[in-house]
Amino acid sequence: MGNQDVYVGLDIGTTSIKVIAAEITSGQLSVIGVGSQRAEGMSRGVIVDIDKTAATIRAAAQQAADKTGITIHDVLVGVPASMLQIEQVSGMIAVGDTSKEITADDVRKVASTALTRNLPPEREVLSLIPDEFVVDGFDGINDPRGMIGVRIEMHGLLFTVPKTVLHNLRRAVEKAGLNVAMFIAAPLALGDYILSDGEKDFGTVVIDLGGGQSTAAVIHDRKLKFTTTDLEGGEYITKDISVVLNTNFSDAERLKREYGTADTLSASEEQTFPVTVVGKSNPVTISEKYLAEIIEARLTQTLTRLNDALVAAHALDLPGGIVITGGNAALPGVSALADDIFGRQVKLYVPSEVGLRHPAFTQALGLVYTAAHMSDISRIVASAVNAPAVTTTSAKVQQSTPAAAKQQEEKPAATEVEPEPKQKKEPFYKRFFGTFFD
Repeated sequence: MGNQDVYVGLDIGTTSIKVIAAEITSGQLSVIGVGSQRAEGMSRGVIVDIDKTAATIRAAAQQAADKTGITIHDVLVGVPASMLQIEQVSGMIAVGDTSKEITADDVRKVASTALTRNLPPEREVLSLIPDEFVVDGFDGINDPRGMIGVRIEMHGLLFTVPKTVLHNLRRAVEKAGLNVAMFIAAPLALGDYILSDGEKDFGTVVIDLGGGQSTAAVIHDRKLKFTTTDLEGGEYITKDISVVLNTNFSDAERLKREYGTADTLSASEEQTFPVTVVGKSNPVTISEKYLAEIIEARLTQTLTRLNDALVAAHALDLPGGIVITGGNAALPGVSALADDIFGRQVKLYVPSEVGLRHPAFTQALGLVYTAAHMSDISRIVASAVNAPAVTTTSAKVQQSTPAAAKQQEEKPAATEVEPEPKQKKEPFYKRFFGTFFD
């Protein structure tokens, strides 16, 4: 990479599709173009109409390109957590009969051996993240290039997703006239971008309250250890408002944005506003407090389910606490409600970039940040994922349909790191500190 590079993040959400173009100059991220369009052809984070989604992607990309004066070709695409499976993998190769200097090609080869496993026919490798390398028994090595050795091993985390998900994402991007430069696990990008070094090391829960679904992810020891997804997001709040008040969806969305709060205690009975009701000629007046009760009820249900999953995973005692972001987190009172449900202080993250100071842009910014700050060794390992030598069980990919999407959505949403079939007994100190001290 040169001193100045342009990265383009593509966040394909359920309710909106965002494109962010940013320059990286001397390690600093500078946004130069933004595009945002209401999503079409999406349901709960899944593409259900490729053509409609492609048209929206094209419009968002063109909007960003018009502001930058550049032509956008390659994009970094986020993959939602609801589809992820994570497992530990290892690979090993002999460098030579006698000690020789380890090269990038050796790293690529050992990464390829970690990928030679029989995946279920419906799944595909998304990415491989190196944890450590071992050279002739010496472990804890971050980058073995330039060292000498006879044998090299690599331990890492393998992320897989349903083949149809990657196929449909790729097809939608290609139909929009763009190319997928890299697929990135969405919760991993969020953690990279919004957490401090200490929060990544000691462990933090990152919650993304999106339009179509809500996700909690555990980042610990700089790794994505656990994800859980609730298939309800801000769109469900809007639907509740629409149904309870008997108003159309667009009016319900406007009410949520202009008057909505998740804090019923601070909402006012005296503050009122008119609502257009279907079947009535005159608007009906409702109070801010009544609207808040509708919003709080749905959010309480969503956050409680995330809390239950995190409690079961023993994740709420991590020192980094909880950081919340995503478009739905912008509602007033969400942080206070989350404090009560999780029983600890929750920090709201809002991007600091000028013009993007809204949590809805956090994901797209995270994609750009993750790609720009990827280490050389991680890029070499990533290049092995699509290398010809890597083989997985093949399967015919079918285009997603609403029925197929619904079937995928109903699969268990929680994902933990799956251990390798044969592992060494863990040292006492690791067992003592529990699930996430791996």
